[in-house]
Amino acid sequence: MNFEKLLRQAQNGDKEAQEEIFRMYRPLLIKNSMDINIFDEDLYQELSATLLKCIQKFQI
Repeated sequence: MNFEKLLRQAQNGDKEAQEEIFRMYRPLLIKNSMDINIFDEDLYQELSATLLKCIQKFQI
């Protein structure tokens, strides 16, 4: 499935589509949640919440 279609489904409330996008970006979220080689759980949660908000706001 192409990303545009997946994004549209996620924006329309499809939880599976939202989870798929989250899985796609999870490695990046983890990478950006590291501080001096220590995983910061709070930062990971904030980044995850931001990603979900951005899914809804992104205009195609």
